[in-house]
Amino acid sequence: MTIQFSPIGIIHSPFKKPEGMPIQPEGAKGTRGQVEIFSEFVDGLIDLERFSHITLLYHFHLSDGYNLTPIPFLDNVPHGVFSTRAPRRPNAIGMSTVKLMSIQDNILHIENIDIVDGTPLIDIKPFFPDIDSPESVRTGWAEDVLKKMKYHKSDNRFK
Repeated sequence: MTIQFSPIGIIHSPFKKPEGMPIQPEGAKGTRGQVEIFSEFVDGLIDLERFSHITLLYHFHLSDGYNLTPIPFLDNVPHGVFSTRAPRRPNAIGMSTVKLMSIQDNILHIENIDIVDGTPLIDIKPFFPDIDSPESVRTGWAEDVLKKMKYHKSDNRFK
């Protein structure tokens, strides 16, 4: 079976390369960017401006191949790729929930962006806190290291 996606837009950010970039939106507080939606998809933005946050699904276009047991940024021990958010994945799909500041024509102005400039956008989903924030969450191996996320930056380990 073959699955094929085409981008619906391009993500623009101040980060020209992965190194030194925040590793999650939590570590990118206040960092602004834009999402440029291609003209044929603009009608899909109707009513999106009523949401404060959106989840962007995108292609890790700079990622080459995959590693089933990467060492994630917040640890020094290998973990299964599906228990991490490492960019070198069998299907190089990333996601970030960002703050939607405004929409002007085909441009979404966003905040708390942790995505490299020029990243192809696959989809946008509205963020619903009652649905997307379940109760009694466990964070596995990352339980003790998540506090460091705000201060940790990307390095070159996933090239």
